[in-house]
Amino acid sequence: MARSETETRPSEARDRLLATAAGIFYTQGIHSVGVDRIIAEAKVTRATFYRHFPGKEDLVLAYLQAADQAIRGQVDAAVAAGLPAPDALRAIAEAIAQGIRSTGFRGCAFLNAVAEYPDPGHPVHQAVLAHRQWFLDTITTLMAGIQPTGAEPAAQHFVMLRDGAMAAGCLFDPGQICATFLRGVEDLIR
Repeated sequence: MARSETETRPSEARDRLLATAAGIFYTQGIHSVGVDRIIAEAKVTRATFYRHFPGKEDLVLAYLQAADQAIRGQVDAAVAAGLPAPDALRAIAEAIAQGIRSTGFRGCAFLNAVAEYPDPGHPVHQAVLAHRQWFLDTITTLMAGIQPTGAEPAAQHFVMLRDGAMAAGCLFDPGQICATFLRGVEDLIR
């Protein structure tokens, strides 16, 4: 069923629901949290929740879409700055490292979500794959500006370094993890 413009227009209540859910989903997981808790903490009615999100899955997809847009904004800013490809990749890597060093860091929202939705056909799993494909494609394009023949394997290596840093960054000293990640990226760029 298609939604009308008024149903998809952002509202204060929708923003509050999404911000509340994002905080809870990121820190405590998705399946462990019920809609009732999100409604209570967002201080909205059940009717308001269902007006904006037909179900919890829709809220989860909106959460991932917001995370995707934030990451795309960071990457697009690095690319739009007109930097040479190596410097754009360094800027992207540094933005990732800043996230890992941030207070409350608990890993990659996308990797965390896909761990809870292992079915490849599930819409949440598909949203994660779409985000990751966009990221890989973006890094591949930048790597092609450095080494056209080896761009794809280099980009895959960058993404694997990023995934490892995101996983380890919430388990071990984030400073050390970021230094290792940035060294690895620098080695790829050279």
